[in-house]
Amino acid sequence: MAEIVRMPKLSDTMTEGVVAAWHKKVGDPVESGELLAEIETDKATLEFESFQDGVLLHIGVETGATAPVDSILCVLGKKGENIKKLLKDEAKVKPAAKVEAAEMAAPAPAPVSVAPAPVVNTTATRVVASPLAKKLAEKLGLSLNRIPGSGEGGRIVKSDVENFKMAGATGMPVLTKEKFSEVGVSQMRKTIARRLAESKFTAPHFYLSISIDMSNAMQAREAINDQGLYKVSFNDMVVKAASVSLRKNPAVNSSWLEDRIRYNEHVHIGVAVAVEDGLLVPVVRFADSKSFASIGEEVRDFASRAKAKTLQPSDWEGSTFTISNLGMFGIENFTAIINPPDACILAIGGISEVPVVKDGTVVPGHVMKVTLSCDHRVVDGATGAGFLQDFKNLLENPVLMLV
Repeated sequence: MAEIVRMPKLSDTMTEGVVAAWHKKVGDPVESGELLAEIETDKATLEFESFQDGVLLHIGVETGATAPVDSILCVLGKKGENIKKLLKDEAKVKPAAKVEAAEMAAPAPAPVSVAPAPVVNTTATRVVASPLAKKLAEKLGLSLNRIPGSGEGGRIVKSDVENFKMAGATGMPVLTKEKFSEVGVSQMRKTIARRLAESKFTAPHFYLSISIDMSNAMQAREAINDQGLYKVSFNDMVVKAASVSLRKNPAVNSSWLEDRIRYNEHVHIGVAVAVEDGLLVPVVRFADSKSFASIGEEVRDFASRAKAKTLQPSDWEGSTFTISNLGMFGIENFTAIINPPDACILAIGGISEVPVVKDGTVVPGHVMKVTLSCDHRVVDGATGAGFLQDFKNLLENPVLMLV
């Protein structure tokens, strides 16, 4: 008997999916456990295996199309089986869902652009330009044949010559016509927008910033890397310092669950990783018990698989605290939006060489600014400050993280 295979819910935040590829076509036999399709969720592209034997009788979501969770992905049954009544009955039971699925399944609109004005402006073989434009071009030694015109019929005016001259000086093209492009919003970007909007407008954020002297951390990192056994990054040291600090400040390692607060004894650090369509937050589990090298190896593997879209739901679920590091991009200081249900997120800036006062003398220093975003429903100011003091102490005395 024919059975409907529905769009699966492959992550806790997934509300709709995109069929990235079908590995079977209508009429093909399908065995239980055989790869049926690849489905793009809000965080990754995952392989979807069949849970039953049969023949693929109907495809409900074409390649590249979007459909909500639980809508008809396909129908499996016996060869030649009539499924018209099955589809008709499904439409009667869930008419609204079918309309929504049809709308969601429509392919994203193709990029739209407005073409710039042509580079060569001629009527037959004659360049059309205003007298002032001709005079200015001659004065500047510019060929009118190379200048795009913004006037009626592509006529070159004085401003076109001026803009062309400026473009030559900066090496940047100057547009004389409006130009734009539009693309459909990806599943990942939709989820990021929804979750961060919910977090920002629901959780009462407050922010605590502190400056950290990274001189000792820099020396420790150099000494470790000089051994040649493995390479340690500042991010590895940050993750380790945060995880140890969370053990000392369990109120920061907590989650808001609407009718209760969960204080986590385990420390799972979510590390934000930038990918093409947005942001993923894979989780370093039990980070406080891991070495710099183990943390670094795990984060690098996550980053590589995130960019390849091969992370699994188990890789990004279950964080108790999140770190977002933009220091490698030259960002000195920023605030991050809490990643729910975590109560806090730590934003890491770059290390800046600045003058500092030590023992009454101004000397060169290396300072890193960090900002802790806190959910005030869970964490109070003094609690967050205590965490930052411990975090600062560990990075300024990194040997404490090795004992």
